[in-house]
Amino acid sequence: MRINRVARVGAVAAALALAVTACGDRNADSGNSGNSGASGGIVAKAKNDKKLTIGIKYDQPGIGLKTPDGKYEGFDVDVARYIAKELGVEESGITWKEAKTPERENLIEKNEVDFVSASYSMSDARRKRVAFVGPYYQPGQDLLVKAGRTDITDPEKLNGKKLCSVKGSTSAQSVADKYAKTVQLQEYTTYSECLTGIDSGLLDAATTDNTILAGYAKANPGKYKVVGRPFTTENIGIGLSLKDAEAKTAIYNALKKLQDTGEWKKLMEKHFAGAEGYTIPAAPPAQFTDK
Repeated sequence: MRINRVARVGAVAAALALAVTACGDRNADSGNSGNSGASGGIVAKAKNDKKLTIGIKYDQPGIGLKTPDGKYEGFDVDVARYIAKELGVEESGITWKEAKTPERENLIEKNEVDFVSASYSMSDARRKRVAFVGPYYQPGQDLLVKAGRTDITDPEKLNGKKLCSVKGSTSAQSVADKYAKTVQLQEYTTYSECLTGIDSGLLDAATTDNTILAGYAKANPGKYKVVGRPFTTENIGIGLSLKDAEAKTAIYNALKKLQDTGEWKKLMEKHFAGAEGYTIPAAPPAQFTDK
C-alpha cells in the first residue's frame, strides 16, 4: 500500500512537471513572434497595447536621424510612422531603437524590435533570418564626393582611390569586384565617419544607396554631392520576424496605401528634393511581396 501511494504521488508529480514544461515551451514560442510576447504578433500587439518598438537608423540624414534635441526624422522614419498608424499606434506609442547595419537581423531575432525600417536591402542572405515586405523604394548604389570634385564621375574612376562604406554593407566590395580593381576599401562603423574621412582628405568617396547619400548632401548644401550615376538597383524593405505572417499582410496593405494615396511621393520630396546630383525616382511597382 505504501509503495502504491508513493507511486501515485510520483506519477502526479511527473504529470505536473510535464504540464509546466509544456506551458513553458508554448510561452517561449509565442515570445518569438514580432516582439509581441503572448499577444500573438505585431498586429495583436498594436491593437491591444497601442505600442510598437521600431528599429531605425540614427545617423543618416534624410533616411533616419536622431536630432540633437531627441527627435526622429527621415524618410524611413516617416514610413514607419505611417505603418504604425495604419496598425492603430500613434506617435506617442512608438519606441524608437537604433538599428545599425550589422545589428538589424539580431534585433529582429531577439525580439528587441517589432520591425525595422532602416535602409534595409532585401538580400537573399538576410531572408534566411528575417522576412521582408517590399520593396517600398528602389535606390541605386552611387558615390558621394566633395562638392566641386570632377575627377570621380563613375565607379571606374576609383582605381587608386580610397573608398568608404560601413561594416556589414557589401557596397564597397561590389565596386572593387566589378569596376575598380585597385580601389582601396575602407570600412567604418557609420557613414558619418566616412564623411569625416572625406572632409579630412583621408578618403576620396563614400558609396551606398543614393538616397542615403542624397540625405547627407541635402543636409550639407555646398559641401558634398552625389555623383549621379547609379550603377545598381537595390530593393529596400521592412524587416520583421519570419514567424509573423499576419504582420506581413498588414504592413503590405499599409505600404500599398502609402503609395496609392500619393503620400510616398510627398515624403520623397520632403526628404530628398534639392540634394545635389540626386533625382527623385518614380515609385517602384506596387508589388510589396517578399519574393
